[in-house]
Amino acid sequence: MFSFSRMTRALLVLGLSCAGLGHAMAASAPLPAIGMIASQQIRHIATYFPGRMAGSPAELIAAEYLNQQFSKFGYKSDLRGFDTRYLYTSNAGKQNWQNIHATSVIAARAGEVPQQIIVMAHFDTYVPQSDSDTNHNLGGLTLQGVDDNASGVGVMLELAERMQAIPTHYSLRFVALSAEETGAKGAEDFVNRMSAEEKKNTLLVINLDSLVTGDRLYFNSGMNTSVAVAKLTRVRALNIARSLGIPAESHAGTHCCNGIKALDDARLPLLNVTATNFALGKKDGEQQRAITRHFPLGTTRYQSQFDNLQYLDKALPGRIEKRSRDTVKVLYPLLKDLAKPAKHA
Repeated sequence: MFSFSRMTRALLVLGLSCAGLGHAMAASAPLPAIGMIASQQIRHIATYFPGRMAGSPAELIAAEYLNQQFSKFGYKSDLRGFDTRYLYTSNAGKQNWQNIHATSVIAARAGEVPQQIIVMAHFDTYVPQSDSDTNHNLGGLTLQGVDDNASGVGVMLELAERMQAIPTHYSLRFVALSAEETGAKGAEDFVNRMSAEEKKNTLLVINLDSLVTGDRLYFNSGMNTSVAVAKLTRVRALNIARSLGIPAESHAGTHCCNGIKALDDARLPLLNVTATNFALGKKDGEQQRAITRHFPLGTTRYQSQFDNLQYLDKALPGRIEKRSRDTVKVLYPLLKDLAKPAKHA
């Protein structure tokens, strides 16, 4: 469906040559302030890898970049390709299957035991799935996808970098999913490749999605996550946020797991982290903020004219840095404690 061009090759060289970013330094040197790595990564990914639709050259280049980042942090990282498809609908109502080969990235580090904690975020941007999408400029080659979902990937990368030198009791896995925007096929592929033993050994999946545009940070448990696990994860995250003066909420309902329903259906314990506003619209989290002149639909999802760095920096100045800082401030201590319980400290 997509072919490499001279510009794509140039982007590959440029994007990967910038892999170190400004915060790269010797392993013994201190890391930047909390949230800075995430915000830099968000800006880097949005700038150098726009239009990273599943199966596109930009998606593959972005996957290579993420693979390099995880490897640089000391994780065993690999690309995971898979075939999938989506329906494209014409203005006349004709539907055709579009076949694509998507690529996710899986990075891991063994702990003292095989039980694992997974941190996950999708990095692909929206693929136009109808003539109407194309006519309304939804998705496509120019979509930077800052909120959806360079934001989640940036926070995931900071967590991975900060955890690299910390010995853990439980194993860690960082997963950058593709094909989330084509019917959540990335999550389905990930679950389908897990053995029964891997599922049994998965103590928690922390999913990060759309952290910038929304009014409020939410920490939600999966529908099939036990009360005991929710207390150790969601409730704990909210307590950390409140202790730091970071506004955060939780929403119980059927909309906890958009994009990762396959994980919830497999009864993997979930902590879904996102920014939206469940009090607005249909109260399903799809409307991220109040409808205003700057946000006429109350959301930036899929819209290249809004979900980009220039627009968000102007409409929500400082938001990328603040949300990066707030999210990492909550999740870093939580992940450290969960990965290395007190009795193993």
